[in-house]
Amino acid sequence: MNDKETKIALVTGAGSGIGRAVALELLCTGWSVALAGRRVQTLEGTAALAAKGASLCVRADVSQPDDVAGLFAAVREHFGRLDLLFNNAGTFGPGGVPFEELPYDAWRHVVATNLDGAFLCAQAAYRQMKGQDPQGGRIINNGSISAHTPRPHSAAYTATKHALTGLTKSLSLDGRPYRIACGQIDIGNAATDMTERMQTGALQANGEVVPEPVMDVADVARTVRHMAELPLEANVQFATVLATTMPFIGRG
Repeated sequence: MNDKETKIALVTGAGSGIGRAVALELLCTGWSVALAGRRVQTLEGTAALAAKGASLCVRADVSQPDDVAGLFAAVREHFGRLDLLFNNAGTFGPGGVPFEELPYDAWRHVVATNLDGAFLCAQAAYRQMKGQDPQGGRIINNGSISAHTPRPHSAAYTATKHALTGLTKSLSLDGRPYRIACGQIDIGNAATDMTERMQTGALQANGEVVPEPVMDVADVARTVRHMAELPLEANVQFATVLATTMPFIGRG
């Protein structure tokens, strides 16, 4: 069971990239963190990097309702409550595929992971936060720069990130009576395995392939922690964190 002075977080997609960075930032600043992802080995790798903090590794595919139910049951049994869900798990899908050639199976995979998964985890967190004592908690959805402006050949990813913005707003409204706050962080070019290709060249709206600047993923993690550690009476509704000189403002 949890010492009530310790805040409990659940990070999905915690085995790599932004999820790993956020999990480590929380662990190293006093949070207890449940690490969720499809591969236990990578989750354990994240846990091993933490200098301190209590962690729990749970294998879960967020697109599968039974996996999500099992994940939240494990968190409840191990920690007793949940103060933060960082809804991070996601996939870009097949890169460089023109819209007219995008296979339906690929579309469904992106939607299932990015949108269905976010819904399932948010719903489970909402139920937990509504029913626990003291009531309430915070959900932070990982959106994207693509929640504002698409890249070429990104229809599935962009559509899900726009939809995630709607989910964030609805959760913010529906959570008010139960002290459940919901915000969204939209990230542009954090240095992870997923964005490594951008440093060698990313397709632009004018058809050119141009290297793009990236930022330290640790700066994203610190921003998430700031959002997470606000009192529930305050909320960062939307935060946009990006490499300062990336081609976003003025894109196209």
